[in-house]
Amino acid sequence: MTDPKGLIRESYRIDGISDAECRSILIDWALSLPDGLDQKTALAEQLALHEAQNPDHPMTALLREGLNTTAKRSGRRKRG
Repeated sequence: MTDPKGLIRESYRIDGISDAECRSILIDWALSLPDGLDQKTALAEQLALHEAQNPDHPMTALLREGLNTTAKRSGRRKRG
């Protein structure tokens, strides 16, 4: 389950939610993901669930940003 507390789902139900509030929710969501669940996969699933109906919502923008940032970071080589 990629939204175990329903945080992302609930953010879409809050009228007039701000970018800052969405960022706070997204951090709490990321911290509540089950161990072993890939964050990139979870972000992609949440984006697929919500983007079509909420293309201009601040949470949608953050999910896109998070997915793009995660994708870029996972491509970096580890130093060692």
